[in-house]
Amino acid sequence: MRIKTLVALLFITAICIGQSPVDKIDRYIEKAHLDWEIPGVAIAIVHQGEQVLAKGYGVRSTATEDPVTENTLFAIASNTKAFISAAIAGLVEEEKLSWDDKVVDHLPYFELYDPYVTSQFTVADLLCHRSGLGTFSGDLLWYGSDLSREEVIANAAKLEPQFGFRAGYGYQNIMYMAAGEVIEEVTGVPWDDYIRKRFLHPLGMTNTLSSVTELQYHADHAEPHNMIDGEQQPIDWVKWDNMGPAGSLISSVSDLSAWIDLQLNKGQKDSTVFWTEESSNRMWTIHTPKPLSNWHRNNFPSKHFAGYGLGWDLFDYHGRLIANHGGGYDGFISQTILVPEEELGFVILTNSNNFFPYAMMYHILDLYLAPDEAQDWGAYMLELKKQGDQRKKDQEAAMEDSRQVDTTPSLSLEAYVGEYHDPKYGSVIIGMEADSMYFDFKPTALYHGSLSHWHFDTFKMTWGEDHFLPDGLATFVLGKNGEVEELRISCPNPDLFFYELELMKVKEE
Repeated sequence: MRIKTLVALLFITAICIGQSPVDKIDRYIEKAHLDWEIPGVAIAIVHQGEQVLAKGYGVRSTATEDPVTENTLFAIASNTKAFISAAIAGLVEEEKLSWDDKVVDHLPYFELYDPYVTSQFTVADLLCHRSGLGTFSGDLLWYGSDLSREEVIANAAKLEPQFGFRAGYGYQNIMYMAAGEVIEEVTGVPWDDYIRKRFLHPLGMTNTLSSVTELQYHADHAEPHNMIDGEQQPIDWVKWDNMGPAGSLISSVSDLSAWIDLQLNKGQKDSTVFWTEESSNRMWTIHTPKPLSNWHRNNFPSKHFAGYGLGWDLFDYHGRLIANHGGGYDGFISQTILVPEEELGFVILTNSNNFFPYAMMYHILDLYLAPDEAQDWGAYMLELKKQGDQRKKDQEAAMEDSRQVDTTPSLSLEAYVGEYHDPKYGSVIIGMEADSMYFDFKPTALYHGSLSHWHFDTFKMTWGEDHFLPDGLATFVLGKNGEVEELRISCPNPDLFFYELELMKVKEE
């Protein structure tokens, strides 16, 4: 009996050892997406010119439980940026544009915080996050708002810099919006029509979309999800058309396999040259360095540098260059990874807010590049997520503990009612219905809800719609005359910075 058991164990071990990376990845995701409580996942892997995996896991929506397939559409968000940089690379090669062209020569309304910066800002600067503005600064201007792309770009002039021009890394969606406008100015067609003609149709990526308004024609699409009351629940898609060039593409792993293959072939497919190897090298060269944190150094000792190229995040790992990019949309997270030296590329799409694709990036890279050193990054980062969730609960509890009970507003509720205006964003309306107060961000239909007294002249903001933002606090600032002068919004989150708004009360005439 012992001999039979030993033989069986040796047989099972031999099978596991003999498993290809694809088999291991397939089995891993089948289980891990449930551990992470992600409704749906899709992955595609391209290796040495072949699509070795294209598969869906889980469901498109927890409401319908329709299965995810390799053709299911997900928002890919900032993975759009690589399409923009490749499009501009092609226009440069056609001598319709130069990397060193000044942006103001193409977009006269383009303006930043300093006249010198405005005058010297180049097309290349648009693509590598070295504007001097901080990461995600100004995103509140476009997110779900009715401001046009041109209005958002022009209003960026009122944003304050975080560091000097070309002196630091600050991830900037607004600059990619401007890059899309440059494409239209040069070609005479909107950025998405150009991308469709230049890349999507020739590559057979016919299911890839540029707007949520097109989803009605494609039944096989995932729904975004947020964790609500302890469960993953579908939420509405947010229209990102105004920021389109920075992140509005919607695609599938099947379509994106063709894009990955083109990238690994450095812009060439069969006899068609979309861009040259020289342009690939330029896009995969660091233009803006990024410091490596101690966490990265300790967890990834083979990583020595990191930075941003043109449309790609770059770092080294196990002795190879890794070009990658993440994408975050409310209820969708994705990651695209290229290892040019190994002719390896893969993409992971999910329909909830998580960092599973980031964990899987390292898991898959280990399996292909250093299998003897492979670690379970999914389990490790899931534990980090749980710790982060607990910290969030602790912060919410601390905020509750900081509340000064048994206080009253300085003024009658009617005194807070009115219009509060920020010149770069627009107006927030504070109103009354019966005996209750409400707020309404006029440019952003998503942002409305109720106000309840918190303490002193601060009121708790409860959103009227489900989205990723936590409840916030609205504090009314009184002037020397005892009247309300300003509204300050506190809504701590990693993406949208309400503290950038300078909402001054509009005096009634």
